[in-house]
This record gives sequence, structure tokens and C-alpha cells, in this order.
Amino acid sequence: MAESRNNDALTPAAAADRERAERHRAYYTLGALRARGWTPSMVRDLLGEPDAQGRSPFYGPAVPTRMYAIGRVETAEGTEEFARSLAAAARRSAAAREAAARRRREVLDRIAAEPVEVPRLSRDELAEQAVRHRNRRDRERAWDRPDHVPRPAVAATTDAAALARWQVDYLRHRLTGYDALLDGLYGSAGRTEAAQLLRERIHDAIARTYPELAAECRRRLAER
Repeated sequence: MAESRNNDALTPAAAADRERAERHRAYYTLGALRARGWTPSMVRDLLGEPDAQGRSPFYGPAVPTRMYAIGRVETAEGTEEFARSLAAAARRSAAAREAAARRRREVLDRIAAEPVEVPRLSRDELAEQAVRHRNRRDRERAWDRPDHVPRPAVAATTDAAALARWQVDYLRHRLTGYDALLDGLYGSAGRTEAAQLLRERIHDAIARTYPELAAECRRRLAER
């Protein structure tokens, strides 16, 4: 009786939330299945169609969540077919990790060995090219930001710190071809590590070629 009175006292929205919570306690969502080791193909082959549809907590009612009865899931998990599928998925996952690790090692080794050739320009030519590059980027910024007003700079009236930044920007732009060394590393810790190594090698090469830019190169690496 008390429970009935409590349900009667709930607002329609609260009652609906309680009903959804009770439904979720009786079912596994796809996210819960993944946490238990299920892969999409295992769900398709061993469970088939979902037992219910629930509301996604992230995307709302427009994106329903497939839900699978706990009893049916746990029964499937006790079968030999599930055990074989789980072992096969573990082997594939281990092979994929090993392949990613091997690719990471190959990329790091190549970055470490690749000669970084920095264009050698006279002091005046480097300053002129750097300012020209900076002015072009300043004009391009106005394409995306209508409120941005380009302000062309001149090398002769630019302070040394700003000019050093622009020179390193320009030289880094000239060396973007080396970024292709990162191909094949996608969204992983390995790519972050490789990108950092490449960044260090490029800025070190710039600093050795143009000692007057060494402080700016060190500053950029320290910021990262």
C-alpha cells in the first residue's frame, strides 16, 4: 500500500524516470554488454534482436537504446559458443594492439633517423619571407572571422620577439612535409608520442640552423 501511495504521489515525469530505471535494472544495454566483453558481432550472432528499447541518456528519445534481458544474456554467456567467440575476440584485440605497437615503433624509429633539412636563407630573406607568411595568414583569418581586420606588418618595424615567432612559424610551415611520417597513427598515445618527437626534431634542426632562433624554439617546446 505504501509503495502504491508513493507511486501515486509521483509526478508523471518522475514516474516515467522510475519506470525507465526499473527497466534498465532488468536489461543490459549495449554499453553494459561491451563492458562484459561482448562485441557487436557477438551481440548480433548470439542475441539477435533486442528484448526492449530504452531511451538514450545521452541523445534523448530520438535515439533509442537497444536493451537485452539479463537472463537471456547470462544464459548465452554460459554457452561454449560464447566462450569461443570471447576467446576469438580477445585474440583479435591482442593482434590489433601488437600491430599498433609495431607501427608505433616503426614510426618512432623513422622519425628518429630521418634527416631534417631546414632551408638556409639570409637573415634579411628569412625576415622578409616570415613577414610575408604572417601577413598571408592574417588575411586568411578574415575569411573565417568577418570581424577581423588584417593588419599588414613590415619586417623593419617589427620587434625582435615577434619577428622570431614569425620566422619559426614560417620555417615550420616549410617543413610540414615531415608530418607525413605520422601517417598510420590514429588518435592514440603512440601518435602523441611520435608527434612530440617530430616536433622536437624539427625545432632542434631550426635552432641549429638559425642559432638566433634557439630561444624561441625552446620556448615553444616548453609550452607543449
